[in-house]
Amino acid sequence: MHPQPAPLEPLRVLDLATLFAGPLAATMLGDFGAEVIKVEHPRRPDPSRGHGPAKDGVGLWWKLLGRNKRTVTLDLSTDGGRATLLRLAATADVVIENFRPGTLERWGLGWDELSAANEQLVLARVTGFGQFGPYSHRPGFGTLAEAMSGFAAITGEPEGPPTLPPFGLADSIAGLATAYAIMTALAARTATGRGQVVDMAIIEPILTVLGPQPLWYDQLGFVQPRTGNRSTNNAPRNTYRTADDRWVAVSTSAQSIAERVLHLVGRPDLIDEPWFATGTDRAAHADVLDAAVGDWIAQRTRDEVIAAFEKAEAAIAPIHDVRDVLADPQYAALDSVTTVDDPELGAIRMQNVLFRLSSTPGAIRWAGRPHGADTDTVLAELGLGDEEITDLRKTGAV
Repeated sequence: MHPQPAPLEPLRVLDLATLFAGPLAATMLGDFGAEVIKVEHPRRPDPSRGHGPAKDGVGLWWKLLGRNKRTVTLDLSTDGGRATLLRLAATADVVIENFRPGTLERWGLGWDELSAANEQLVLARVTGFGQFGPYSHRPGFGTLAEAMSGFAAITGEPEGPPTLPPFGLADSIAGLATAYAIMTALAARTATGRGQVVDMAIIEPILTVLGPQPLWYDQLGFVQPRTGNRSTNNAPRNTYRTADDRWVAVSTSAQSIAERVLHLVGRPDLIDEPWFATGTDRAAHADVLDAAVGDWIAQRTRDEVIAAFEKAEAAIAPIHDVRDVLADPQYAALDSVTTVDDPELGAIRMQNVLFRLSSTPGAIRWAGRPHGADTDTVLAELGLGDEEITDLRKTGAV
């Protein structure tokens, strides 16, 4: 039985974006078969190539973010770069960009020009604040979205400062949302025959995943406080240190789980307290519950604690660092971190595709490729001859 084609194999995506939401959306599409062409400046490679640690001068973040992408160079501010991009756009289904609003228009590559070249094109515009509004022309990064959305305000200890995540949280959420938005626009195209513009503001998807905070404030005047690892909705819910100096996380979102935990730690008397009947009331007595659970856990090793919780059918997880993740049998069973053969670095390990499809699975075909590695091939596929490509190089367009 022959494997079926990857579900997005017919799509061609031009990734003009950098750091990190737009490129991540392109990666998600490439993982399920889309042909992704990464367009970088000839003299200023994508910043992710130099972001974070490198091995033998090769940026490792790029190996992840640039996987399943062919790489070409174009200076879009030049006449030759503009003309070549329009030729590429005429063959594409999607363009993803994250320049400040007005930049593509200044280069003669705005929606009017792109849609004239290809009326079926979907243009995904990913910016910090969106294409309009008083902040639209400000430089925007995920950190600003984490601050503005309310995420930082509720993260951290109650008496401590607002806390930012140590990774690109808002960018990553926006990247996943952008991939979803692109697929929605492509679904609409099947009905209308025409593409459209996706306007993705990085400040918005993270606001969505923060839950009903605006609704709470609108209806009740309630402002969610910082509670550290505790929750305002249930308890016990915290991280606890074990006897062998490891950490575990416990969640009791369901009433039945909370009761099992208290039976397990030898405090069934607390279940009879009137306040134990709801998650919100339990959260108001978190000190008592944390003491009961924390004292019990502190007398046992991590493996003993996890085994006891599993036997009691109570929810618990070890707190992993990356070393633990790579050794965890559940992640191993799912192949969540898989091995990819790379011509530059050999066998490398990275996160696998985001989800599993039973009939048309995604795949990592290759890790991020060198800067401009596919320029000549892609331009030749467009019909450019050797002399035309040479002229583009002479003018600095590629």
